[in-house]
Amino acid sequence: MAGERGDEIVVVGGGVVGLTTAVVLAERGRRVRVWTRDSVEATTSAVAGALWWPYRIEPVASARAWALRSLEVYRELAARSGRSGVRMVEGVLGETRLDEVDAWLAGRVPELRATSAGEYPGTGVRARLPLIDMPAHLPWLRERFVAAGGVVEERTVSSFAEVGAPVVINCTGLAARELVPDESVTPVRGQLVVVENPGIDTWLVSSDAAGEHAYMFPQPGGLVLGGTAEEDAWSLEPDPATAEAIVRRCAALRPEIAGARVLAHRVGLRPTRPAVRLDREPLPDGRMLVHNYGHGGAGVTVAWGCAEEAAGLALA
Repeated sequence: MAGERGDEIVVVGGGVVGLTTAVVLAERGRRVRVWTRDSVEATTSAVAGALWWPYRIEPVASARAWALRSLEVYRELAARSGRSGVRMVEGVLGETRLDEVDAWLAGRVPELRATSAGEYPGTGVRARLPLIDMPAHLPWLRERFVAAGGVVEERTVSSFAEVGAPVVINCTGLAARELVPDESVTPVRGQLVVVENPGIDTWLVSSDAAGEHAYMFPQPGGLVLGGTAEEDAWSLEPDPATAEAIVRRCAALRPEIAGARVLAHRVGLRPTRPAVRLDREPLPDGRMLVHNYGHGGAGVTVAWGCAEEAAGLALA
């Protein structure tokens, strides 16, 4: 198609998975374009919390490998510069037993330990993990991609046949439901509340006996409170009752949150699938289509591991 070169790779999707995949390819010397329906700042990824942890994602063995590779990268970014939006922050994973996680994280998270009674009222694990400020991280990824020679274009794709590049990488998230088409991709709705931070500098993830989630992530723009996981819910409108319940659950864990001024409400639809799809298939006209979608709420957690595997498939 016009404007495309015969050796180009086009990545469709400008969220964290698409941008990271594009960065890996561009930094390996390939000519890459990203086609994104929405601006980088308006993607689902921009709404994420975003704590590094494998959340609701299959296949487990692959997800752990992708996550550990991503952990290595985030640690490097946190040590190198604040511009990436990545920091290493301590916090507690509630309702989690140390023996459930230490086998595959052994030696990777040396600070990992069981919580004491004074740190958390139930069973929990304390760890120092990457916490990513997505309003900073996504533009930083775009800048890194462009610096490597990449091009970002805002355009909607209704069919992969519209993309004339010899290699196309599908990082469309929830849009893959219609575009592939793949009816196994469904939304898991997440609603967040951002409040003025009353002085909390550690993160916390918790759930009660009824399965209701509460989490708090201290970010530069405020304290991010969550959350919800509503399966097959498509509404992007914040629900006031849900927002009140989120604040109430978080305030039960940290009472100082109760009086914090609300700064913003956010809603995102996590692109969930029974398992991440990361493979390649030939298109009828002989071009190659690489799929990298279905990461649910763990896109940030596995982004670099998946990007490197997708790049390998694209260049094979």
